[in-house]
Amino acid sequence: MKAFVPLKVSALFIAALAVILLSFNTIQAQTSMLSSGLSFTNPVLVSGTDLQVGAVYRFSNVDLVTDATVRIDSLVNGATLQTLDDNGNGSGYKDAFQPSIKSGNAGMSYAVFTFQFYLTGTNVPTIISTLNATALDVDGSGSLYEFAKIKVGQGGLATYMSTTTSISISQPVPGEFFGIDMMGVDKAGIDTSAYENMFTATNTSISSFSINYGISQTSNGNATRKFSLYMKGFAIPNPATLPLELLSFGAMMKKNNVELNWVTLWEKNLSHFEIEKSLDGKEFKETGIVFGVGNSDFKTNYSYTDIINAETTGIIYYRLKLMDNDGKYGYSDIRVIRIGKQNESLNVSTYPNPVVNDVRITVPANWQGKEVSYQIYNMGGSMVKTVRNSNASQTEIINMNDLSRGFYVVKVQQGSEVAQQKIIKN
Repeated sequence: MKAFVPLKVSALFIAALAVILLSFNTIQAQTSMLSSGLSFTNPVLVSGTDLQVGAVYRFSNVDLVTDATVRIDSLVNGATLQTLDDNGNGSGYKDAFQPSIKSGNAGMSYAVFTFQFYLTGTNVPTIISTLNATALDVDGSGSLYEFAKIKVGQGGLATYMSTTTSISISQPVPGEFFGIDMMGVDKAGIDTSAYENMFTATNTSISSFSINYGISQTSNGNATRKFSLYMKGFAIPNPATLPLELLSFGAMMKKNNVELNWVTLWEKNLSHFEIEKSLDGKEFKETGIVFGVGNSDFKTNYSYTDIINAETTGIIYYRLKLMDNDGKYGYSDIRVIRIGKQNESLNVSTYPNPVVNDVRITVPANWQGKEVSYQIYNMGGSMVKTVRNSNASQTEIINMNDLSRGFYVVKVQQGSEVAQQKIIKN
């Protein structure tokens, strides 16, 4: 019997060791899954009509304890959704969210998706401790340019390759990052090493976020483009983040000159702002420099006055180039000033009219810098869009891609003063 005792002990030891190793491997696998980001595969339609506005899909187990839903919030300017998550023909990545979208009318046509996170198998909302949403393969073809706008909320950051000229990254409002192709060149496939055509939006403690995916084109079209949103971070070479959070940026006419005002919520390693302007909205040139605080966790106000030639007329476009101390940079959104004779009565000027994509609304000089509300009504008298600006610029840009063709009334109000004008949407 003694001969069998060591055998039994050895068997028990081996069995226990096997269990430990199996458990260790399982934990390793789980840790690997959690560190590799979120996996979006096999969506199931849970409500609405497939591929139509309002449809909601559930992705189970995007990580070990989390499900996600994706809702089609809107399809703008004639865009149509061909496939919610296209993993066909081996292009892209199975774990990424990969919608195929067909372009619509001239201008920007796009789909808006909202993501919500829940505990697995329930409808109990949950939080992702750190969300990395990477837009891959933002490219184009000829006069067609892809874009992605990722909205992760205040405190979010965008990371991109500082030396890229293939895409432009801006932050229209805090926590919202817009990347658009600049070259019109179609890159082969979808590749996580094509750093020049990708950017990552990051934030912490996220329960939901949204993304606009679409195409900007100069004429009506029906090109189908495949997009890829990979929910993980990447080691982007020569990485840059926008060195600040821009709370506001406005432009107004003042004594026949243009006064630019902007406010930062915080700054990190900021060197300076380069003020750039353009007469066509495409080719920008530096017109001035304003140095930043550098590092701050408080609001900072800045201003710059651009002296305008007395004979200058037409439209001037302004933007800020945000430079950090390492030579990396990003851009603000664009602001527009209209130069010319203006009626100082309560008239507002809208252009272009008819409008295809964006309507520009110029307000009287004595309204600039004050709180102004902009409302658009259809011919049935229903308000279809409203914008409020607590520090109005001379010209406000309002996107009308999501409105159908027809006649509208623009109503603009500052205090007790009201002005309105009819416009046509083509």
